[in-house]
Amino acid sequence: MAGKITFSIIKPDAYQAGHVGAIIKMIEEAGFRIVAAKLTRLTPERAGQFYAVHKERPFYRDLCNYMSSGPILAMILEKENAVADFRKLIGATDPAKAEPGTIRKLFAKSIEANAIHGSDSDENAVIESAFFFSALEQF
Repeated sequence: MAGKITFSIIKPDAYQAGHVGAIIKMIEEAGFRIVAAKLTRLTPERAGQFYAVHKERPFYRDLCNYMSSGPILAMILEKENAVADFRKLIGATDPAKAEPGTIRKLFAKSIEANAIHGSDSDENAVIESAFFFSALEQF
């Protein structure tokens, strides 16, 4: 499975702004296949579990509040070299520093409301996917 999947979340700001369709189009046009998708809403507690790695960071509470502020679309994406290719597609966390044509350059409002999450490693892609999808073994 290593290298063939990544995990993504279309975040509340992008969902509420109506960008889901355009973002999915970009993902598919970049050669990714959506193998699982779930529209959901995190509680602050569940967001805290997902972002536990950031618990000691000063932005943790704001991040949890933001991620529980509205619906999100969680997805498992498949493609060779998935994590690296997806990170390139979404662009830098700070949309002001993101390359032209990336998802964050096009749709993010700020470094905090940056439209989309993408796993940063093959290992985290598996962990994050399993957080939202129980039938991960089929991928």
